[in-house]
Amino acid sequence: MAQYFEGIGRRKESTARVRLTAGSGKFTVNEKEGAVFFSRFGDVADIMRPFGAVGEAAAKYDVTVLVNGGGVAGQTEAVRLGVARALQIMNADWTSALRKKGLLTRDARIKERKKPGLKKARKAPTYTKR
Repeated sequence: MAQYFEGIGRRKESTARVRLTAGSGKFTVNEKEGAVFFSRFGDVADIMRPFGAVGEAAAKYDVTVLVNGGGVAGQTEAVRLGVARALQIMNADWTSALRKKGLLTRDARIKERKKPGLKKARKAPTYTKR
């Protein structure tokens, strides 16, 4: 089996396990073509940003991703973080370039819990005077 570099990315409720292997630029997500899985405009380009940050061509690597949980935006950002972390493991010299672009920082914002007496986390029921 070929050597691979693995990075795990998380965002909101999404978790992505990303594997980079030397190859021909194939991008696979959950055994589907990457562009088919992330059909929203700009998502694939956003995921491939870490390659541009380190000056590497994405076409030199095969990217295989297992992602679950959350929605499209969370999954996109989780995969991007996973790619950046895998590149960091591949070559430690790229850490500063990735950090400067903010690609190694995990976005810790998650959904706030619902409080008793309220309809959502902060939305109160409609006030009625009578």
